[in-house]
Amino acid sequence: MATPDCHLQTTVLGASLALPLLLAPVGSSRLFYSRGEAVAAEAAGRAGTAYILSTLSGCRLEEVRAASKGPVWYQLYLVGGRDVAKGAIERARAAGFSALVVTIDTPVAGLRERDLRNGMTRLVSRKIWSMLPVLSQFLVRPRWLAGFLSDGGLMAFPNVVLPGQGPMSYADVGAALERSMVAWDDLRWIRESWKGPIVVKGVLTGDDARRAVAEGADAVVVSNHGGRQLDGVAATLRVLPEVIAAVNGQIEVLMDGGVRSGSDIIKALCLGARAVLVGRAYAYGLGAAGGAGVARSIEILRTDLIRTLKLLGCASVTELDRSYVEIPDGWVTGPLHIRRSTAPGVT
Repeated sequence: MATPDCHLQTTVLGASLALPLLLAPVGSSRLFYSRGEAVAAEAAGRAGTAYILSTLSGCRLEEVRAASKGPVWYQLYLVGGRDVAKGAIERARAAGFSALVVTIDTPVAGLRERDLRNGMTRLVSRKIWSMLPVLSQFLVRPRWLAGFLSDGGLMAFPNVVLPGQGPMSYADVGAALERSMVAWDDLRWIRESWKGPIVVKGVLTGDDARRAVAEGADAVVVSNHGGRQLDGVAATLRVLPEVIAAVNGQIEVLMDGGVRSGSDIIKALCLGARAVLVGRAYAYGLGAAGGAGVARSIEILRTDLIRTLKLLGCASVTELDRSYVEIPDGWVTGPLHIRRSTAPGVT
């Protein structure tokens, strides 16, 4: 039967969104395009959806909040320690951020082999002799280089304000993340500091999902950090049914990782996700064309969402369920087996 009109609207943590996708936190977006985080947030607001700002951003959180007409969430790393994190939480609250996203899957940065090949550590070292072998990457991209220099050159992290030092300088963040590992106990003081909704990002097992519920989370994000942390970790779509079963409707479940098309989003919604987060999809657009590129990325996904719904004969994303997908044997959809937690600080 033909489906002339398809409705993409949904709600996430009580906020009405025009489509079931949010822009995921992508660190250092200011390196992709001038004022990258603010530009992406503005595009998200125009599209009627939410933007999630990374702690490791190049724009002040107040500027990013002001840029968007839609919901903006703040993703929290504990870089700099508890007091620094509390300062950022207070700023986010005062600026009007509507949710806090606590990432639990970065006790240490993964082995980013592409960054090593590209000489990322050398480029941010500020040591000219170390940088020389890889400086050609700048010179062959004059348009990007002009924007980079006009935007102030190598960014700092204005939302990580270190006592007596000011904003944290840009550097290899792996060591900083290792010194600021988050554990379940941290959620208690975070909850005391932040009175709004808390989202736990980086859940890949039913055990961690239940623990998040027990610690008072309002939502979880099934995420493997874009496959950039642990090589060979499970695909998020594969473990989504286990997490859905574990939370048992008590909190909302979002998903990210590998979302490149509208049909990818539809599959996640069919398996029970409230919405998805997209990162690379809009980051490519941001790097290519700024706000127009982000808007085009969102429009590509919106168009494919509608196309897929029409091909399924489904009028609304709210009507999607598991009857529209074939779930392979062995995927957890009911009672759960017990697996070791993947989050740090769990005994």
